[in-house]
Amino acid sequence: MKIQAIPFTDLNLEKLPGGLVPAIIQDDRTLQVLMLGYMNREAYEKSLAEGRVTFYSRTRQCLWTKGETSGHWLEIVSVAADCDADTLLVRVIPHGPTCHTGSKTCFGAAIPESEGFIRYLQSIIQGRHAEMPEGSYTSKLFTRGVNKIAQKVGEEAVETVIEAVARNRDAMIYEASDLIYHLLVLLEATGCSIADLERELARRHS
Repeated sequence: MKIQAIPFTDLNLEKLPGGLVPAIIQDDRTLQVLMLGYMNREAYEKSLAEGRVTFYSRTRQCLWTKGETSGHWLEIVSVAADCDADTLLVRVIPHGPTCHTGSKTCFGAAIPESEGFIRYLQSIIQGRHAEMPEGSYTSKLFTRGVNKIAQKVGEEAVETVIEAVARNRDAMIYEASDLIYHLLVLLEATGCSIADLERELARRHS
């Protein structure tokens, strides 16, 4: 996969002490902010060449690739700069927890681990659709086709409504979760995504 990135020389280097640029690391699937590191030109170019995030350590004054000891590396999807061209936003697919504490992010309780999980679930469903592993319930749904998937969405919607009318909060959350899952499968089966829904909702809002 080709990484979308800007040349390091396009950054506003005059505003970057020692040529170090802050790099905000964001999960491309959940949109969670995972950590902050610093890159110099060598670290930046190494990151793009290898497709894995490499930082410059200000304390050790050397390059270090995230995951070189833990195995929890960060696969780069894209790199963009902010409006002042002095900060990077690096969108990644994390392979394992990002924080040395074992947490998904370095921001602890400030970012609940469940935040953005629906987007992560979407990526899993997309993977099931591409690979169609045997024994997977999601694979079976895709095999049955759009009509059957749509029928399941309708069934789960009715069950959600029943629990909502009955004021059964926990049961409603349970059924609504089933509804969202099957809706995500239906979106994937019809070539749509959460991003399509967001664009439509944003259009209506404007």
